[in-house]
Amino acid sequence: MRVLLLILSGLLLTVISGCKQAKTDCSSLLKQARAEFDAGNFARVRILTDSLNSVCPCKNHLILKADSLSLIAERIELDFSFSENKIDSQLKNIIGTYSKEDKENWETKKWLEYKMINGEKHYFRRAAANLDTLLGFYFHRARRDTLEARDPELVFRKKNVRKIIEESGCKSIPVVPVEMIINYNITVHPDAVPSGEIIRCWLPYPKASYPRQQNIILLSASQKDFIISPDSATHSTIYMEAVAEKGLQVKFSVSFSYLSSGQFFDMDRIKILPYDKTSKNYKEYTSEQLPDICFSQEVRYLADSLAGREENPLEIVRRFYYWFTENIPWTGALEYSTMPNIPEYVIKNMRGDCGMQTFLIMSMLRYKGIPVRWQSGWMVPPTGKNLHDWCEVYYEGIGWVPLDVSYGLQYSDDLKTKEFYISGIDSYRLIINDGVTGRLYPEKKFLRSEPFDFQRGEVEWSGGNLYFDKWDYNMEIIYN
Repeated sequence: MRVLLLILSGLLLTVISGCKQAKTDCSSLLKQARAEFDAGNFARVRILTDSLNSVCPCKNHLILKADSLSLIAERIELDFSFSENKIDSQLKNIIGTYSKEDKENWETKKWLEYKMINGEKHYFRRAAANLDTLLGFYFHRARRDTLEARDPELVFRKKNVRKIIEESGCKSIPVVPVEMIINYNITVHPDAVPSGEIIRCWLPYPKASYPRQQNIILLSASQKDFIISPDSATHSTIYMEAVAEKGLQVKFSVSFSYLSSGQFFDMDRIKILPYDKTSKNYKEYTSEQLPDICFSQEVRYLADSLAGREENPLEIVRRFYYWFTENIPWTGALEYSTMPNIPEYVIKNMRGDCGMQTFLIMSMLRYKGIPVRWQSGWMVPPTGKNLHDWCEVYYEGIGWVPLDVSYGLQYSDDLKTKEFYISGIDSYRLIINDGVTGRLYPEKKFLRSEPFDFQRGEVEWSGGNLYFDKWDYNMEIIYN
């Protein structure tokens, strides 16, 4: 018996020693994988990840980190999928005639975005369209007001804005309601999942706790057994499951109706009280929420330089807002899961889409002690539905006031109309989220396609997450 115990003890020590050695090897391999990832050598990342999985007998967080690096590398390759020839063809179609020096200049300014991947130059799939936007922003400023005055989407928006201001008066309550039916579906590509496997799907669903969004009625769902998340959840979802069949697509769909209203706070008529800095609300919404609501050196410097010695929260908000309109054009974004720090990206590249701009202004406001929270979902006007992000600023004595930084200052001689989105929101919104990086309900097992926000949906199976290239989404809106 004693001999057996000695043998078992020896085996245990060998296993422990082996695990410790394997952990050391794993740490070294992970460090190499990280360095190769940063250098854009994604083929090497995959080789090192495979080595980690085979070398390390003790499965641990190091392997999970390596697997995540490999997944993010795949997502970056999808975003940067255009070769030199393909981007040149697009530039000729969108921009027209240009010289080699022009292209080099655009790349130097980071207006034509690319990455070195596996030793070759790969361009962002939206680089040409973004370049066209940036050239218009910087070289046709004088024409912008004229162009905005004629844009059908902006004309429709302004008409709704003026009606909201008129009906609001000094009441600051939801007005100008619009009743809509939303038909939303996600279609998983054939054979994206092996036949017989269960596909788990989360689709967007409207939040019920906001006065601007009322009378939510579920009209139908493609699956009999579904789960609607509690309204306390950060991301509002309807969850369904279906079994994959060989050669066939799998479709998940939901239909619901709701009433969406606009709201305007005439801040000149409302007295703002000093913040109660001891309150839970103040502490929560003036804190960092890493990685994308952060007080980095760049964020602090920008916020301090714009705010100066100003202490009035509304005036600070105005200063920040005007700066964004004048300096940060909207451009198509990389997938958020591939960006390590979104606010710093916006500052470095001086551009960004709605969510990127919102992350930056939220970081700046929270750093200056002004409570602000995330809100997002869809913009749903008849002239152009799309994913959309905005936020709400808290003013003591008033409450939560909507702010949409990427919509910018409106073209108008009327100051209330011009500054509407500093303290107002239009009637055409679908609110799905009131925060970022929340857990899905029921909880998702694998890395989300969009780890911060939730608008398009999420899909997975027992073998892993299904990224956006494995399924399509579509929204139909019926206005009553």
